[in-house]
Amino acid sequence: MLFQSQIYVLLFLPLTVALYYAAARSPVLRQWVLIVASLVFYGWWDPRFIILVVAQISATWLLTLMHARTGARAWLALGIVLNLASLGTFKYLDFFLSSLEFASGVALPRAHLILPIGISFFSFQLISYLVDRMRGDAPLYPFRPFALFVLVFPHVIAGPIVRHNELVPQFDLNPLREGLWSRIGMGLVIFTIGFGKKVLLADRLAPVADRLFSRAEQVLLDFGEAWTGALAFTLQLFLDFSAYTEMAIGSALIFGLILPENFRRPYLATDLRDFWRRWHISLSTFLRDYVYIPLGGSRRGAGRYLFATICTMGLCGLWHGAGWTYVSWGLLHGVGLIVCRNWQRNAPRMPAPLGWALTMLFVIVGWVLFRAASFETASLMLVSMSGIVGVAGALAEWKLLCIAALVSVVVPSAHELLERTSSPQPIYAAALAAIAALCVFEVGKGAPVQFIYFQF
Repeated sequence: MLFQSQIYVLLFLPLTVALYYAAARSPVLRQWVLIVASLVFYGWWDPRFIILVVAQISATWLLTLMHARTGARAWLALGIVLNLASLGTFKYLDFFLSSLEFASGVALPRAHLILPIGISFFSFQLISYLVDRMRGDAPLYPFRPFALFVLVFPHVIAGPIVRHNELVPQFDLNPLREGLWSRIGMGLVIFTIGFGKKVLLADRLAPVADRLFSRAEQVLLDFGEAWTGALAFTLQLFLDFSAYTEMAIGSALIFGLILPENFRRPYLATDLRDFWRRWHISLSTFLRDYVYIPLGGSRRGAGRYLFATICTMGLCGLWHGAGWTYVSWGLLHGVGLIVCRNWQRNAPRMPAPLGWALTMLFVIVGWVLFRAASFETASLMLVSMSGIVGVAGALAEWKLLCIAALVSVVVPSAHELLERTSSPQPIYAAALAAIAALCVFEVGKGAPVQFIYFQF
């Protein structure tokens, strides 16, 4: 089920909210309402997906239970292996087979497995819980809240990546506690902002980027076309993914649940390290805490820092997609982070406007590699963007690009809005209501466009 679909906005969400608050005084009943609703939401595309997510949750909990009873850490290690095996099989098996075929020259069959939606997100959540158990930082939860922590429908498909200690304690909070209407109102505000960004901007940028990147696979684009495609994708990716996050945070807040921050206007970053403190925050903090720091981080010498940074960002690229272009994108950012850190330690402070311009140029070049179907296509796009073959051609769809860029840097993030204590003025509430109505009518014109991060 898609957040922006009419069935979600007009039926699923209102019905679930009504049932949840009808059961609000019973912690057990209201949690079961969310579990059942989340299974319906997740299985809307294909009910077979439910089997996998329930199996991983159940196996992880049972292995954790065995660890609690025996004290043997092997049970937790087995849980990590099983979750990684599930992720590796469904998402990376064909990628590994194709890489092995290329390296060996021996033709190998493919599995052609359907990728379950959200498998990267819920697998990472389960793994983080198991690692925290190993560290002694996580209790053994009863099965019901543990399952709900993974399944709760606002975040199960595409995040944010939520950790157990960020969400499970909230299940015991009374939804009817003080601030009920303020939470519901702010949830609707945040949801509507994401709704508008998705339907009115990201979905209009998508065909522009798709058309030009597809064309780049066949012919050499001119300067204007290449930059139009690169900027369209740069803005589409942020507006689409941040829209999902805002609609997830807004939906959860209506139920009295606060999901972690995932974006904080990343295209305002003045250096690459700042960019990664603002972009996909739940993933970058996950990789920091469960990969980068265990590999040594920055406190065990320069060599260990270089190794940890490159490995972490390479894994970040691989997490995004089963392809060498994704891995290369991650490694590119790893090198960029190393250069950025060394510059900040050893060189004069760079003026903020220049730092912003260089950071955005680096990010846009990286997004070309991220989006392109092959290294050849990415190379041709970058050649065209460099102006080596000329600067002919105008920037197409410049009005749409300007509006999208303005929204990307001006509109506050979900948690920036949550940090504000004042309620929205009536004029803003009326404007948001108009945007919500417009979006509902807009998605009614045809099938809703999937969120771009569903493929990751």
